Amino acid sequence: MTTTASTIAPVADARALGLAHYAARGVLEHVLARYGTTFQQQIALRAAVTADAPQTPDDLVAQVRDFLKADPVGIRVTLDELLAKQLLVTDGAHLRPTDAGRELIAAVGAETAPISARIWGGIPAEDLAAAGRVLALVTERADAELAALTT
Repeated sequence: MTTTASTIAPVADARALGLAHYAARGVLEHVLARYGTTFQQQIALRAAVTADAPQTPDDLVAQVRDFLKADPVGIRVTLDELLAKQLLVTDGAHLRPTDAGRELIAAVGAETAPISARIWGGIPAEDLAAAGRVLALVTERADAELAALTT
């Protein structure tokens, strides 16, 4: 039997991780574009919607920065965009999602759920568990390297 590139399991490395990330992100960004929302706006809004307690702008900037490793100045611009779109509102020292913001997150979730099911469906649980462990370790190590570079 002849072995081809398509029958050999690829080695998990930074390139494979990046390709998977951008493929999945491309799907999400396609859906978000229909709602006039960017990836970073969705991440910030989701952080506000899913928070256990009201968040200050600094809280949300810190969370989004932790998630995306993005520039705080750009994240503050994103929060201003969400305020302008009335997806977030100021409530004293806090920002809270509006009903429209919650509805947007719910609508995007509902639209992406069947797509995610097709992407992730049929992958054995033990493979998902192994991938989860590897990705958690890679994230931990990359976060440590980034911290060393930025201190």
